[in-house]
Amino acid sequence: MNISIFGATGFVGNYIIKTLTDNDYNVKALVRKNSVSKLSNSAKIKLVKGDIDNYSSIKETIKDTNIIIYNIGIIREFKNQNITFDNLHLEGFKRVLEASKNESIDRIILMSANGVCSDGTKYQVTKWKAEQELINSGINWTIFRPSLIFGKPMHKSQPEFCSQLKRDMIMLPIPAPLFHEGILPIKSGLFELTPIHVENVASFFVKSIRDTNTMNKIYELGGLETYSWKEIIKIISNACGKNKLMIPAPVIFVKLIASLFEKYKFFPITKDQISMLMEGNIVEKNYFNEFDIEPIEFNSKSLGYLKN
Repeated sequence: MNISIFGATGFVGNYIIKTLTDNDYNVKALVRKNSVSKLSNSAKIKLVKGDIDNYSSIKETIKDTNIIIYNIGIIREFKNQNITFDNLHLEGFKRVLEASKNESIDRIILMSANGVCSDGTKYQVTKWKAEQELINSGINWTIFRPSLIFGKPMHKSQPEFCSQLKRDMIMLPIPAPLFHEGILPIKSGLFELTPIHVENVASFFVKSIRDTNTMNKIYELGGLETYSWKEIIKIISNACGKNKLMIPAPVIFVKLIASLFEKYKFFPITKDQISMLMEGNIVEKNYFNEFDIEPIEFNSKSLGYLKN
């Protein structure tokens, strides 16, 4: 079976490609010319060099393929470089849908995100709008909405939550912030997330390809356990060999600082990212048994890559 993928060079994309090639799928990927080095399995797949803004490149990528995987996603915008949620999450995906109309595409599998909605942050809204475009396209579809994804990046330039947390918080000589609303620290650091390993996410994508029961369904993906922010900091700290001090931090002040500096790459987080973090990211049901996938737990062992 022939698979085309958009977003191949990213953190999750590299794992999806590895899982696809390990299962003997023929893979074709749209890759920007200066991003080929970010692919860990480039010798095993067919590359189409181009950009998601280029309609002819999209047509060449999906030509003679059965399944499309759209995995393009960013966690923050840099508008001066045309790196925006609208362009990459929504408009790029709409171009792929348009290009698919005259092709024999069996299904499109979309990477979305847990917590998407029609009235949230730009990240959440553009992901939600892309879902609606797919659902109303008339093409068979499957949508995956992962919670926090963790795991060792295959390329050092790929952003990964736990690695960034280690660099920007755990290793700094200051206490880790336990964010809370308001002034009183009554619920500091108690918002929750359900982390899932990147290998498991890739397995869900690839397992769904031959399973027709997954057509036209949305799956929220999370691990076996849900953890509070305080617990996550502790687990990551232990994996790094650190005993990290934690203190309550009113989120309003952090958001104010972020709003001033988020346009600069050196600043590690945006105001919207803080808002989404504070909302929590819980997945109440898991599908490991349904997909016959062995779950990888969120613990010091699976976070061993942080010791380097």
